[in-house]
Amino acid sequence: MVFNQNSKTIGIGLIGSGFMGKAHALAFRSVGGVFPVFAQPRLEILADRTAEMADIAAIALGFARSTADWQALVSDPAVDVVSITTPNSQHAPMALAALAAGKHVYCEKPLSTSLQDAKAMRDAAQRAGLVTVVGFNYLRNPMIHTIRDIIEHGEIGDIIGFTGHYVAGFMGQREGSYSWRMHPDEAGGALADIGSHLISMSRFLLGDITEVIASLDTIYPTRTSADGQEHTVDIDDQVAILARYRNRPFTATLDISWIATGREMGLSFEITGTKGAVKFTQERLNEVQIFKANQPSNRSGFTTLTAGPAYSPYGAFCPGPGHQLGFNDLKTIEVKGLIDAIEGTAPSPTSFAEAFETAVVMEAVKHSSVERRWVQVSDFS
Repeated sequence: MVFNQNSKTIGIGLIGSGFMGKAHALAFRSVGGVFPVFAQPRLEILADRTAEMADIAAIALGFARSTADWQALVSDPAVDVVSITTPNSQHAPMALAALAAGKHVYCEKPLSTSLQDAKAMRDAAQRAGLVTVVGFNYLRNPMIHTIRDIIEHGEIGDIIGFTGHYVAGFMGQREGSYSWRMHPDEAGGALADIGSHLISMSRFLLGDITEVIASLDTIYPTRTSADGQEHTVDIDDQVAILARYRNRPFTATLDISWIATGREMGLSFEITGTKGAVKFTQERLNEVQIFKANQPSNRSGFTTLTAGPAYSPYGAFCPGPGHQLGFNDLKTIEVKGLIDAIEGTAPSPTSFAEAFETAVVMEAVKHSSVERRWVQVSDFS
């Protein structure tokens, strides 16, 4: 279905009402108040696992209707966009059904838990000619775009190094931590769950990854569920990757862990150039640290760039520098990109095709860990 551009609204169907479901709902509700958009999102219907859960969430998040049947949501004629915020293994069947029904799709990352499903999703989107967006919302940060501009304009010279991390501690306790996230076919481990963000971030800044060698480690081979029962676990808790990028002369390091005790949101990186360097951490998402060579010895060091209206689209949220954007603001920027893509005024910020390239890198990482060798990413595309 091609969206009617003469309409004043765009119908939203949201599947899932947890952390990310709420983030999507808030973004849909906020976008028209922050940005000029050709059509205001209309919160039409919310689906969840039970009718009761869906009803409660629909009322809380402002949806007109609710259902326990996601397939009914997908086929509903009032829905123009299907927003998917379910566990990772459910992304593929829901997205494929939505595309088959002629609906645009806004899906959380990773694209899927298997490369085969990810490819099917990419191919279906290309055949349908519909807009798809994958929720790599950290890429929507205006400070990340500033870093890419710094790189592309040669402000820190030729890039000669990248060290990236996504370390968090939310799965750091063995006791009581067993859940759906412990199943490879449900979540995909630390690599897919959080590492996909780091891989997509590095690709955004540096370009295509061509070759990897990696190690996936299961630190807790057993975990207990909330009722105290022991469960065997065969899923990665930590990942160490060496990566090479097209037309880059260096080997990058990427470090991923969801058992990093004491860390909360450790998505960070440092990029070294021949004339300087930049540093960033998501825990201080409104700042970029930049160093430029040839400074006087008594003035040498990193300088802090602070987010403000000069870094678009910050100014759409606030006219004052240093007042800061937050996580949900990045989601609002992402939804603006979705609406612009539907209107045809801009490409998708992160389409299924782009997210598939991240999935291919993850597949190469997994094979490298098993085979204990460097592998070519192109072998899996």
